[in-house]
Amino acid sequence: MLKEACRVIQQVREKKPLVHAITNYVTVNDCANILLGFGASPAMVEIIEEVEGFTAIAQSLYINIGTLAGEQKSSILLAAARASELHIPVVIDPVGVGAIPSRADYVLNLLKNYNISIVKGNLGEIKVLAGLDASVRGVDSIDDGAGAVDACRTLAEKYNTVVVASGVQDIISDGKRVALVDNGTSLLSLITGSGCMLGALAAAAAAVEKEDFLKAAATAVLAMGLSGETAAGLLSGEVLPGTFRIKLFDQIYSLSEQVILEKGKLSWL
Repeated sequence: MLKEACRVIQQVREKKPLVHAITNYVTVNDCANILLGFGASPAMVEIIEEVEGFTAIAQSLYINIGTLAGEQKSSILLAAARASELHIPVVIDPVGVGAIPSRADYVLNLLKNYNISIVKGNLGEIKVLAGLDASVRGVDSIDDGAGAVDACRTLAEKYNTVVVASGVQDIISDGKRVALVDNGTSLLSLITGSGCMLGALAAAAAAVEKEDFLKAAATAVLAMGLSGETAAGLLSGEVLPGTFRIKLFDQIYSLSEQVILEKGKLSWL
């Protein structure tokens, strides 16, 4: 799988897929920059009159509901419908579904009615969508991890999608296979948008790896975790979130096959 991740990243860099991101205004700039560093071409179009036409020319669609508002709600539905019609991969980040029931209803509607390729959330969000009890604080998960794999499998199987539950150990499942990634750093929790950026990377990977979205998702998780680890190591032991954020972008850009093959920590259940 590590070699497959290297192949997917190389394809992103060569093909520079257009990723249509309808995302939250808190982290929109970070998502754009992480996509550029990864090798993709980001665009953030959400005006109702433009969204369907733009979705049609994109190679993937990334939906993030972190700051969901009226027009955006309608734009997302239009974009998801167009992407499903044209078999364009769709990645959704269900931010806040554990805290706001109406958001859970909105995301479940997307899962039921459109072709969602990857769902990327924290464990609390994944459990809520799977119909299980979860512990959350606002948009953050404070879940103890019990039943995490079963939650991912259940949600993936029910909606024929790939599920990513991010955390200390990242879990990726398509309902049958389960991959675990143990790369990362606690500094990712000290900057806003690390989860949003991971979702954007998943959309870029899905744009070029359409045969196996679990491979696409695992590639994104490995890239984010390894880049975070390397960026943290360059801080000489100091906790400097701002400097770390900048170095994270640099490491995504310079992530090499050697680093993936030597330091990638991926296992299968």
